[in-house]
Amino acid sequence: MNIPGQNNQDAAPPAVADAIPGLRGAPVRTPVRASQTSGDLSQWPALAGRLLSRQLWIELYGLPGYTMTLGGHSAQGFAATPRDPRPVDSENGRLVLGGRFTLAGHSLEAAAPDDPWNRPSPNRAFAVELHGFQWLPSLMLQEERGAREALRLTLAWATTFARWSPFAWSPAILARRTFNLACAARRMGQVATEAERLKLADLLARQARQLLRPPSSLAEQATALTAVAVAGCTLAGKSGVGLRRTALHRLTAALGRTVLGDGSHASRSPEAGMELLLDLLTLTDVLGQVSEPTPEPVRRAIQRLTRALRIHALPDGRLATLQGGGPSTAARVAAARAHDEAAPTSSLSGSVGGIVRIQSPLLTVIADTAGPARGPWSAAACAQPMALEILCGKDRLVTGCGWTPQALDRQGLRLPPGHSTLTLGESTIAEPLGGWKAEVMGPRLIGPPLHVEVNHRDGEAAVWLEAEHDGWAARFGLLHQRRLYLDQKLDELRAEERLHPSPGHREGVRPIAAPYAVRFQLEPGVQASLARDRRSILLRGHSGRGWWFRTDGPDVAIEPSVHVDEGLTRRSLQIVVRGSARTDAETKIRWKLSPAGAGSDPS
Repeated sequence: MNIPGQNNQDAAPPAVADAIPGLRGAPVRTPVRASQTSGDLSQWPALAGRLLSRQLWIELYGLPGYTMTLGGHSAQGFAATPRDPRPVDSENGRLVLGGRFTLAGHSLEAAAPDDPWNRPSPNRAFAVELHGFQWLPSLMLQEERGAREALRLTLAWATTFARWSPFAWSPAILARRTFNLACAARRMGQVATEAERLKLADLLARQARQLLRPPSSLAEQATALTAVAVAGCTLAGKSGVGLRRTALHRLTAALGRTVLGDGSHASRSPEAGMELLLDLLTLTDVLGQVSEPTPEPVRRAIQRLTRALRIHALPDGRLATLQGGGPSTAARVAAARAHDEAAPTSSLSGSVGGIVRIQSPLLTVIADTAGPARGPWSAAACAQPMALEILCGKDRLVTGCGWTPQALDRQGLRLPPGHSTLTLGESTIAEPLGGWKAEVMGPRLIGPPLHVEVNHRDGEAAVWLEAEHDGWAARFGLLHQRRLYLDQKLDELRAEERLHPSPGHREGVRPIAAPYAVRFQLEPGVQASLARDRRSILLRGHSGRGWWFRTDGPDVAIEPSVHVDEGLTRRSLQIVVRGSARTDAETKIRWKLSPAGAGSDPS
């Protein structure tokens, strides 16, 4: 199988790509001047250790006859049909029946009796979903014909990839394939011959056993063990019981590391937390089918993740797009919340994992008030200190560029210019690993720890939120403080960006001035019109309702930008407020967002 490293057919046009400095022509490197993190020697011990262990497992698992070690008690059949609550588009299943695979925004033709396993994939994201069997749930909606085609494709995959390979058997892809296969196996077995049914059961058991072996990373363990437990419930006999018991025993510790006390995912990604919740709901369902109680650690994790989802699900029905998580779809979010009997009204406010939500009747503001995750949890993290998302009613107006791991060729969007926050100079506070280092460690975000101080208080018909971080202190000696004041009577958000010298700042060591840019990334489809006063911008979302953005910044512009949606790049706009800040004095930039009334043109 050929997996291209990059496919540029969905890249933004030059004018749009240039909206994010350095985006064009730099798919892996950061789009700005390398930060002080580039020469961090602390990476090298971890890199060396990971490189050696990775090579060890490749050599071991690649040995002839290795797959024989994955044998155990013979899998005789299937005992349950796990129900995945995720919504499924049956149209994709009809396309697969016709030989057209549409995954990650790309398509591949492979009509029966051919299969897609020996053909080049359009890009890596497509190959990840293809080998993760993400096409299987929709194909299973096509009744008996779909089950037969699913069986044919699965057995063809087993023939082509019977031996372990670094990509197709990598832990993340293997976990998704095992989970999807477990959910469909019993129905596939009903249309199979006896020999095919036994082969299918053996394939599921072997893949589940491989997931119990290294080298899955810390960030993958909860998802992998949940998939093994689901497979163990699906398989009948001693084979299934052994897998189920081993996975549930290990899952306790994995969930303790992954799901924090307030319900946030250790990666700080709202989407990652929701996806784990959906997997755990499937596990709870299939445990009931085999008459086993849900272990208390699993029950607690579901409760915590559910509470976090209440904060992360926004009035438009989708998620906050922070820390490498996409907005998902309203249907998927609704499926994850369907079990929540205490689902709150849209007036919910609170904080989960450093993501703070404040509201008025018409405004919903999400602020990222913590640093990005570190180490193995940072593979999807974004350097977006104090980034904002703002919804006006159900219109998402201000957001981020929407980067997720599906867009590995858009690494620059993980950095501050890709989010609704302030940037200083041409530097960044962190940068993603690239090249061979990313191949070994994954695309982790590398940078010094970010210290953030938060002050959140409620008043009479008003909410104050202040956050300050030191990400720019090392290079410019400045702290960035973002102050938000939400007037709940007027549905008006007033804000101040404050740059001031950090304690211990010494004059003459750093540049005396630093250019700044405060960006407000707009949701694709949002209309923006600059007023004649050159300080006000009229915004209109999908509902057509108008909102005025006003600022006292010295230079205000509407510029092209890009937004990533399910791995594809779309055109969008951004508001950019530019100026210069002295590093030895305080600089303030004020702005506000308020409803547009009749005849309210500020000019």
